[in-house]
Amino acid sequence: MTCAACVGRVERKLGRLDGVSATVNLATGRAKVSHPAALSVGDLVTVVEAAGYAARPAEPPAGPGGAADTARPAPGREPADGPSASGEANERRERDRLLITALLSVPVLTLSMVPGWQFRNWQWLCFVLAAQVAVWGAWPFHQRALRGLRRGTATMDTLVSLGVTASFAWSAYALFLGGAGRPGMDMPLSLLPSASGDVAGVYLEATVGVPLFVLAGRRLEARARRGTGSALRALAELAAKDVTVRRGGVERRIPADDLAVGEVFLVRPGERVATDGTVVEGGSALDLSLVTGESRPVEVGPGSRVTGGAVNSGGLLEVRADAVGSDTQLARITRLVEDAQTGKAAVQRLADSVAAVFVPAVIAVSVTVLGFWLGAGADPQAAITAAVAVLVVACPCALGLATPTALLAATGRGARLGILVSGVEALERLRKVDTVVLDKTGTLTTGRMNVTAVTVSADADADADADARAGAGGHARVGAAEVLRLAAAVEQGSEHPLARAIVAHARRQADGHPLPRPVRFAAVPGSGVSALVDGEEVAVTRPGELGGIPDDLREAVRTAETAGHTAVLVRVGGAPRAVISVGDTLRPDAYRAVEHLRRLGLRPILATGDREATARAIAGQLGITEIHAEALPEDKAALVTTLQGHGSRVAVVGDGVNDAAALAAADLGIAMGGGTDVAIGAADVTLVREDIQALPDAVRLARHTLATIRANLVWAFGYNLVTLPLAAVGRLNPMVAAAAMSVSSLLVVGNSLRLRAWNPSRPRALGHGPGRTRTATPWEAAS
Repeated sequence: MTCAACVGRVERKLGRLDGVSATVNLATGRAKVSHPAALSVGDLVTVVEAAGYAARPAEPPAGPGGAADTARPAPGREPADGPSASGEANERRERDRLLITALLSVPVLTLSMVPGWQFRNWQWLCFVLAAQVAVWGAWPFHQRALRGLRRGTATMDTLVSLGVTASFAWSAYALFLGGAGRPGMDMPLSLLPSASGDVAGVYLEATVGVPLFVLAGRRLEARARRGTGSALRALAELAAKDVTVRRGGVERRIPADDLAVGEVFLVRPGERVATDGTVVEGGSALDLSLVTGESRPVEVGPGSRVTGGAVNSGGLLEVRADAVGSDTQLARITRLVEDAQTGKAAVQRLADSVAAVFVPAVIAVSVTVLGFWLGAGADPQAAITAAVAVLVVACPCALGLATPTALLAATGRGARLGILVSGVEALERLRKVDTVVLDKTGTLTTGRMNVTAVTVSADADADADADARAGAGGHARVGAAEVLRLAAAVEQGSEHPLARAIVAHARRQADGHPLPRPVRFAAVPGSGVSALVDGEEVAVTRPGELGGIPDDLREAVRTAETAGHTAVLVRVGGAPRAVISVGDTLRPDAYRAVEHLRRLGLRPILATGDREATARAIAGQLGITEIHAEALPEDKAALVTTLQGHGSRVAVVGDGVNDAAALAAADLGIAMGGGTDVAIGAADVTLVREDIQALPDAVRLARHTLATIRANLVWAFGYNLVTLPLAAVGRLNPMVAAAAMSVSSLLVVGNSLRLRAWNPSRPRALGHGPGRTRTATPWEAAS
């Protein structure tokens, strides 16, 4: 395929089959086809071949799990995710053809355009060189044009072939029958065609210039397209090729494809994690920047989930494989990126419709121009020149590249930033949304219980210090770290989520020092646990009635409840010593993300299944005024429907099974990458990295991408609106027209390439509403 007319022809041929719909991408050279089970991929390939093109089933982009129902053209225009062996051979042939064409063309162009170098009979040397370019150099254009003619279709190759043939035929006529072949003939330099027959002229420079510039333009365009499609190559490189496993007590190095679910494999420092799994033994820091866009290393230990493709930055890890092949996160990311790159914007579908009739219309215009000039009494040389210029300058190629190149670059850049978009339709909807419904747990918060505060009673400490000074056997001042250590020692014997949060927090604070072992552990259901730790009786219980505890601890309990957290009371030696607050915490960038959404003109709404107090506490920290608490899954879906009924374009952000209905009902569903497969499957956009700031980044990327696509199409249409009339009135030399046509495609691809370097520009101020400011929370300041 070489232009949008080719795309339209393949789509029409496939679409004529019952139950078949196809989307063909010019930039990647791939067709995504939905078809009934009764039709095989071989049947689809046969239809593509009947349309005049070659095709084969697409290869998976990275390991197992590629799309099965796709086809891509064989040599001629390889996909952006890397050429196959046959594609490399074809690329070498095209490169050699371009180099030889350039060697033959440069003398012709030089002699034709520099009158001082025109020696006696120079035109005959140019004719011999140009004949080889017109036949051999332009042979791919002639071949595809003849193939299209046999099937009653015309493409850009038809225009180039007719232009080269017409200019060469006219030059041959002028040389043999028109007086241009006389010895000593010279031709003055002019970038505009001559409208007079007083000067015998040949257009051998157009004969060689047209194929030279088109071949050069297509080669540069192909290299640029491979740049826009670098995302899939980068993802493919992330997959580990082999892995070390222990089988029969012996370490073996095996291909990663041979790894089975449940098998334990080793990841040494500097190696990539072979597949998704759970750490069985060891601890390290993993670099996930190339997988999720997360720049900070992630600490992992026994029980931690790890992602295939991550780089081990520290110690030795033993990992149990949880998923292999097409079930891994890396494979899912690759499929999402590849699927996204086959879509079309609504305006691109319009451009393809125009391109379908564009080439026949250009041929009709060229014939009309030729007839008009001859009928008006103009010299045949000027008439043929104008007709050839019309053929050569027309460029449906830029129309076909406007969307796919931008989409390739944008989806690749998004994948590197941890933003996966299902297709261009999702980008269009993301650009238009004005309301964002946010889930709380796992979206705005981490979704994990953490210790949020440890409050030690000042009165109890004073008593303890007095006892210690009096030699009454009391212990020294009990600080927050000591209370946490004692409480965690008792909670080691409990499986309650609050207990696990306290133990995990204490271990992080202990810098590797082991917690003491409890003695005489006892658990009272619904109340708490107690044990003897280092000779002290320690109990961790519910606060119960607040009358018997110091004022500062009573206030700590109330503060925790106001924030929607759970407070536990720690008694040491029977005396209330401290209150530990445990709860779900905001993600580090949650406030910034919500503030940036407001600045982008979006209305944030909090919808959560949690109780009212917790929801209001979280919303208060984020400045969200519209809250829907204690919402069931059907309540969230109903909320989306209500908002849509009031004219809002709604995006829903969630991560759980209970969010799937709302995600599917929304105009745009956005899933957190750490969420459930159900939520991710129902979403149009997935935020892979554990950073809610990716949400406003996704909105900005969508708006920037759609703006780039519109600019590409404006240029592609505008170029033809300007150059075709110039060519028709004889103000455009065919050689200049060929150069302009190639430059048109390169400008479109170059404009799309800018998306590869796109970075979100985030406002730094934490302003909260008009005329108000807010102090950054500790976790915001740290981030």
